Amino acid sequence: MTEPRPVLRVESVDGGIRVLTLDRPDRLNALNAELIEQLHGSLDEIAQDSSCRVVILTGAGRGFCSGLDLQSVDLAAIAAGGPARQLRSQERIASLVPKLRGLPQPVIAAVNGPAAGGGFALALACDVRVAASSARFNVAFVRIGLSGCDIGVSWLLPRLVGASRAWELMLTGRIIDAERADRIGLLSEVVPDGEVLDAALAIAREIAGNSPLGVRMTKQVMWSALEVGSLNAGIDLENRTQVLCTFDPDMDEAVHAFMERRPPEFGSAAP
Repeated sequence: MTEPRPVLRVESVDGGIRVLTLDRPDRLNALNAELIEQLHGSLDEIAQDSSCRVVILTGAGRGFCSGLDLQSVDLAAIAAGGPARQLRSQERIASLVPKLRGLPQPVIAAVNGPAAGGGFALALACDVRVAASSARFNVAFVRIGLSGCDIGVSWLLPRLVGASRAWELMLTGRIIDAERADRIGLLSEVVPDGEVLDAALAIAREIAGNSPLGVRMTKQVMWSALEVGSLNAGIDLENRTQVLCTFDPDMDEAVHAFMERRPPEFGSAAP
C-alpha cells in the first residue's frame, strides 16, 4: 500500500517559528482526507514541542484554502453509512478549529489568497490574521445547500467582527475582499501580494521575543475571556494568571533585561 503524498509542508524557521503550508495548489489547497489527517498530526506534534514558539499557517500557490474538496468526497458513500458515519466525518473536520485555538503556541494565518468555507474557518481559528491584497473570504457553506453555521464559524465570526456583520456574511455567503475584511476588523494587516509570509514572520518574531509562559497565558486567557460571563470573572482569571507567571524565572529575566536595556534570554519552555 503506497503512502499518501504529503500535502502539508512543515518548515522550521529561526526563533522557534514553525510554518505549516497547505500544499494542494492545484485545488487551491482544498481540504481532503489526507490534508485533514496531516494537519491533525502536525498540530498534535507541535502542541508537545517546547522548541516551537509560534506557528504560521499559509497556503501554497495562489490560494489559502478553498474549503472542503467536494471532488474528493464520495457523498453517496457517506450518506449510505448513515448519520453515525456522517457525524464522525463532520466531527473530524470541525475538530481542527478547537485544536488550533487550544494550541499552546499562537497561530498566525498568512492568508495568501481565497479562504472559503472550511478555509475561512481555519483562518478564523488562528489568533492573528494577515492577508495579501488579493485574499478573498466567504462563508461558502450556505451556497452549497448547507447551513452557514459550520466548523465553528457561527461562534468565531461574531466575536471577531460583531453579530450584525456576521449575520450578513453567513446568510449571503458573499465574498469580501481583503480591504473590507480589514475594515470590519477581521484582519490585523493587509500587505501587497507576495509579502504576506514576510509580514507574518515579522509578527511571529515579535511574539517569540516575549517569554514562552507569558505568551501562552496571554493566548489562553484571551480566548477564555470571550466566554466568561462578567468583567469580574475575567479579572479574577487575570489575577490568578498573573500570580502564576510571577513564579516563572523568565519574569525575573525580563525585568532585569528591561532595566539593563538588553534583549532577554529566556530559558523556560512553556508549551
